[in-house]
Amino acid sequence: MKKLERSLSLTSVIAISIGGMLGSGIFVLPGLAAAKTGSSLWLAYLLAAVCILPAALSKSELATAMPSSGGTYVYIERAFGPLLGTISGIGLWLSLLLKSAFALVGFGAYLSVLVKVDPAYTNYIALIFLAIILMLNILGVKKVGKVQIVIVTISLVTLGSILIFGLPKVSPELLTPFLIEGNLGLVSTVAFVYISYAGVTKVAAIAGEIKNPSVNLPRAMLLSLVIMSAIYVSVAFVLVGNIPLDALQKDIRPIYTIADILGGTYVGYAAAFVGIITLISMANSGVLAASRFPFAMAIDELLPKFMGRIHSKYLTPVVTIILTCFVMALVILILDVEKIAKLASAFMVTMFILVNSCVIVLRETSAQWYKPPYRSPFYPFVQLFGIVSGVILLIFLGLGPFVAVISIFIVGLIIYRFFGKKVTRIGVLRKYGHRPALYLMYQRKNPKGSGVNKMPESTINNLDGQLVSNAGVVVPLLGNENSPEMLVEIAAAINKTDILQAVNITEVPNQTFLDVFVEENPKTISLERRLSRLAKSQNINIDFEAAVTHEVADTIHALSNQTNCDWLVMGWNSRSHSGILISNPIGWLLTHIDSDFALFKDNGVRNIGRVLLALRPGRKDKNFIAVADRVCNFYKATLTLLHVVPENLEEEQVNNMEKHSLNLLKKVQTKSEVEIIRNDDAISAISIASASYDLLILGTPQKDNWIRVLFGTGKDKYAEKSACSVLRLTMKD
Repeated sequence: MKKLERSLSLTSVIAISIGGMLGSGIFVLPGLAAAKTGSSLWLAYLLAAVCILPAALSKSELATAMPSSGGTYVYIERAFGPLLGTISGIGLWLSLLLKSAFALVGFGAYLSVLVKVDPAYTNYIALIFLAIILMLNILGVKKVGKVQIVIVTISLVTLGSILIFGLPKVSPELLTPFLIEGNLGLVSTVAFVYISYAGVTKVAAIAGEIKNPSVNLPRAMLLSLVIMSAIYVSVAFVLVGNIPLDALQKDIRPIYTIADILGGTYVGYAAAFVGIITLISMANSGVLAASRFPFAMAIDELLPKFMGRIHSKYLTPVVTIILTCFVMALVILILDVEKIAKLASAFMVTMFILVNSCVIVLRETSAQWYKPPYRSPFYPFVQLFGIVSGVILLIFLGLGPFVAVISIFIVGLIIYRFFGKKVTRIGVLRKYGHRPALYLMYQRKNPKGSGVNKMPESTINNLDGQLVSNAGVVVPLLGNENSPEMLVEIAAAINKTDILQAVNITEVPNQTFLDVFVEENPKTISLERRLSRLAKSQNINIDFEAAVTHEVADTIHALSNQTNCDWLVMGWNSRSHSGILISNPIGWLLTHIDSDFALFKDNGVRNIGRVLLALRPGRKDKNFIAVADRVCNFYKATLTLLHVVPENLEEEQVNNMEKHSLNLLKKVQTKSEVEIIRNDDAISAISIASASYDLLILGTPQKDNWIRVLFGTGKDKYAEKSACSVLRLTMKD
């Protein structure tokens, strides 16, 4: 398949993004919005832009991580799984078709200016043009896209002219009252006009065609958002400053009205014509975009297969286009214009709440494949603001839209139970965030003697060779290790048998076929060569394999079971959970695997001569000392057993602890000693002591309280503050 050319420049992307926002948000909505808040209408548009900014930043990050994945629906499905993917697909479909229906109602109102018809028939006129749009989309007319660029240009010139001539004529008397319903009315209006900016993120769906997307995509979104918010705010100010509120609040063709006031009848007619072509263009592009959501869901087996059919001649998704236009027709006939706008905003607010949540889920779970070139600034505060503000706006839209959103969740759940249950894909959140990880991290979920999970067939098919069944240690290499050689060497030091199994694992999104990665890449070949050299120089028996998977934690779990290993040894960044109910793959593995687990934090130490074993006295001391002894024997290092005790601990207790520890060290083959430090701050004491050593060995930390589980940093303080490399051991029961 020919690779898609990255041909879109920054200017082109900005134009496309502006085109996605320009339409009913300014040509139809201002009058209805002014009725809710008064002359503070311009402030409502400004605040709506601020509320949508987090979604723009989040979607920029998601699009650069998955530039050809297909937009919001796929981002949500990848993060949360097919169930929420189904719900989001329906929500996105409805929000776009509602916005398009809203544009057609406005189109009918503007058309009635030029063609004298009874306003009661404007909805039927809208239906006639909806039928034309239906045919255009089925026939796959491609020229419409080029015409749309011209239409956007004409619209911007028209709005610019209104600003130039309207600002000087703003009447201070018309700017009062500023807030007719108080602050609550203003917030309600912010939620109402939110849909005006929804198009800012549409451009993310074509990230694969943009030159230098990691720079140009977020820049285009932000610049287009700034440009359109300036236009919306300025035009709204001109409208409330030139049209009495009593007249404006009933007007769904305000651009015609202001043009007629400023320039007379013929200027008003010209503005009405611009409104007609802008809104019909917007409705057409809305149908084009909306119909793709159920089509994509049918391809993903989340909707009936017949909805994924394409026309044999025109190659367009004819079933979903007809369905989209049919629902739009019902909306136009049944709902009034204000309800349509509220529902469109409600569904879009919900989708953007999920978009912001996607970034948090994908970052906090540290999914291996998630490496966006662009990262949203001020994470996670920007995303949390987007989520909280979205929930507030959703509440202020009123009971009807809120119930509609809940209904979509119920409908999505029903559809998923009928069509999506057979889908094998699962989201990142379901894999790593199904319970507060740290609180349950060290409790085994599978009792001893439970059945061994087999390696997923897709993963087995992508192994270069056969796994060693009698390996004492398995070392999963995920590509983020400071030194794979050092990690494997540490694993060899722990190993009680002769054989060590190293597996280079590459995790890819569910949307990517594993077969694409069957051939070895240069990095894998290089890694195999380096480990082969290590094996010869250190006389270590290393078996190296490579695997590609959709779920790295599942694969590591299966590897440890399939090889019947004693130890699983992994690289570590001192983080074992992520807070806010989302766990990291390390936390999931600690909960599920049946072997002992060692995490190695590589701080760059290459020659290990002094080892510090810091233990909280307990029943597994002998086991930890035995492992530390093997490590010291491997490196010909000395061992120090460290206990940090409270400053007020009685001397007799300290002496007893020292005698007990010396007793334990009698069986140690290496040179060893006991050190006891009196300090109420154990973290600080171990941190200072670690400066004199090359490797710090720790046991599993105690369980944290619920506050840290929900809102903690997820960092192991001992490992984070250590001056040397750290090996943290978790012994099975």
